[in-house]
Amino acid sequence: MPHNQIVLDLETKKSFDEVGGFRNLVDLGVTVVGTYFYGTGRYRAFRENEMTELEEFLSKASRVIGFNVKRFDFPVLQPHLKHIRLNDMPYLDLLEDLEKILGHRVSLQSVATATLNEGKSGSGLDAIQYYRTGDFEKLIKYCLDDVRITKDVFEFGKKLGYVSYLSKDGRNKLNAKVEWKDPVPPANLSLF
Repeated sequence: MPHNQIVLDLETKKSFDEVGGFRNLVDLGVTVVGTYFYGTGRYRAFRENEMTELEEFLSKASRVIGFNVKRFDFPVLQPHLKHIRLNDMPYLDLLEDLEKILGHRVSLQSVATATLNEGKSGSGLDAIQYYRTGDFEKLIKYCLDDVRITKDVFEFGKKLGYVSYLSKDGRNKLNAKVEWKDPVPPANLSLF
């Protein structure tokens, strides 16, 4: 398994309503970025004042894995990074992949409930409230729970070749075939 894959999720300072909708993602701000490093097998949260250190880790990543990272996490996080362009990084966006397969979007809650038999520990609005009340312990726990759930969904799909999700009415468990794999490291070039 490539040692430098990173699972990533972030929480914001503001809601979509407060910034005028989805087109103003960069105005949401970042409170915490949760990560899982395959190389160390450890979870870590980076607060706003630790973005330089996060950027150093990201610059060495073979791939970033997340749920809606391409359309949400990357644009929100990019203004906080000085030396890398997230859109140029290799990534696996589980939501983007599922949307291509299914023809519609599904929530992490739906996939986690159907695939792992567990739900998220809260919502993004809860995370904003934790930030505003200064409860960083709850904020970090919530964010890292989402990272763990995303990692577990990825691992499940990689191992079994499918993940499950709930139908729109929430009554039926449906399966989606996925082909999630670890990236193949480049072959070492040799002059001999």
